[in-house]
Amino acid sequence: MKRYIVKRVLTMFITLFIVITGVFFIIRLVPGDPLASMARNLPEQIKKNFYAKYGLDKSLIIQYFSYMKELFLGNMGESLVYTGRTISGIIKTASPVSARINIQSILFGVGSGLLLGLIAATKKGKWPDYLVMFIAISGVAIPSFVMATTLQYLLTVKFNLLPTIGYKAGIKGLKYTILPTLALSFGSIAVYARYFRASVLDVLSQDYILTARSKGVSGFRMAWNHVGKNALLPIITMLGPQIAGIFVGSFVIESIFAIPGFGQIYVDAINNRDFTMILGQTILVNGLYIFSLFMVDMLYGLIDPRIKIFKKE
Repeated sequence: MKRYIVKRVLTMFITLFIVITGVFFIIRLVPGDPLASMARNLPEQIKKNFYAKYGLDKSLIIQYFSYMKELFLGNMGESLVYTGRTISGIIKTASPVSARINIQSILFGVGSGLLLGLIAATKKGKWPDYLVMFIAISGVAIPSFVMATTLQYLLTVKFNLLPTIGYKAGIKGLKYTILPTLALSFGSIAVYARYFRASVLDVLSQDYILTARSKGVSGFRMAWNHVGKNALLPIITMLGPQIAGIFVGSFVIESIFAIPGFGQIYVDAINNRDFTMILGQTILVNGLYIFSLFMVDMLYGLIDPRIKIFKKE
């Protein structure tokens, strides 16, 4: 087990190194740079000072090794657009906001989706099954921004129950996160309900379920011990990559609800060719994505003992 974990951790670092290197050179292949428009009307000497400050006057190879050296020391550098602000500082400020909204949407979406999927599977061919499938189709077909504006109209304009826009931290700010959480989770509810229904129906058709029923195993015990755990494997596979996106979030939802999160900063960084910001966000998102895949493999072995993630010595 230790050998497997060490091997996976080394693979994770190598993968992240390759991603960082690839993104570093790819974003510099795009014509222009973030300082071109900012320093366009400045004297030539001041332009040189700008480029020298951020190391853009050096060759690409020197810039790469300089960046990797600073990154190894824990320094992601300074933003080229948000002058005077470090990448680490921006991430620390914006990430918790996006993370809160997205974690809430994942928890609500997965929980509701699994419950609806289980109900639909156990009531196959009946009205609860048709209702769940209607919700699933609607959730896939309706974009999140349409759901967001609909919720704003119904719960704010029509009934004045929740604030339309804004964000506040802490427990008192929970009401500001309800609408964006619902808007983001509607699609997750639909996807998880549909997949969990199919997964449960597949498990229910297995021979060992028929054996358990013949032995008089109760409905709840069979659903938990036999159906639930085995049907969760495809759901965990879907959940891993979704968790990786908790910091990036949805820039559309963040824009609609005026949430000062990470998603909008990511889009602005790409549009403005903010090299250091793009690299900093790439490290965070890809690092979390790689780690989530590792955790998925670990959970496979815990949920289903038949799956071996390492060989016994």
